[in-house]
Amino acid sequence: MVEERSLLTTLRTAGYAFVDGGEMARLLGPLADWDAFAASWNDLHLDTYMADGGRYRRRRHALYAIAGEAITRKPHGPHWQSKLYNPLHGDLERWFEPVTDAIGASQSMTTILAWSARMFDRLLAVPRWDVEVHQFRIEARAGEAGNPTPEGPHRDGVDYVLVLMIRRVNIVEGTTTIHDLAGRQLGSFTLTAPLDAALVEDARVYHGVTPVEPEDPARDAYRDVLVVTFKRPAA
Repeated sequence: MVEERSLLTTLRTAGYAFVDGGEMARLLGPLADWDAFAASWNDLHLDTYMADGGRYRRRRHALYAIAGEAITRKPHGPHWQSKLYNPLHGDLERWFEPVTDAIGASQSMTTILAWSARMFDRLLAVPRWDVEVHQFRIEARAGEAGNPTPEGPHRDGVDYVLVLMIRRVNIVEGTTTIHDLAGRQLGSFTLTAPLDAALVEDARVYHGVTPVEPEDPARDAYRDVLVVTFKRPAA
């Protein structure tokens, strides 16, 4: 059984941690609206910024501020990363469709955000977190793999990252790899079950995900994840 104290120790020691879905369900507590929350991934919009020309990524995006127990949805805005962290799509304001109001305020979303903030507060004391939420669907087709991280192993330019599996349908691969700052691989694992999670201290390690391919090319194939980033406010 994973306890929050041991999970924090792992993050402090290694810079990353994997938590299986059963343990995450226990840590988060009941998610009464999970089915509707997961179904919202069926209504994501095509990411048209893909520098590799791919049309396999769908997403929605939202901004929050979290201070203590107060979770505030901020006005919709762009997602921006420096080229230092994202050489493919950096230094560009990317505007995505917003996470819907209903999903953004859902019990599942607020529970995930509140739990993550409590965890990261215990690792780094800040007055407020600037938080970005990304709903991702990576699609795979016959002859066209879907690439969750087309930029390869990378950092996001934040303090902490939570990657939460929503569901995998008819896909193979999609293995998460963790690397130190010199590029040496430290570990790998595959998020397969709902609520399987990866937590990452972004300044200390790189993370990436291998491409996904359809198991049965005749059927729809996709990987749905929620990515939440936590960053201390700029001085």
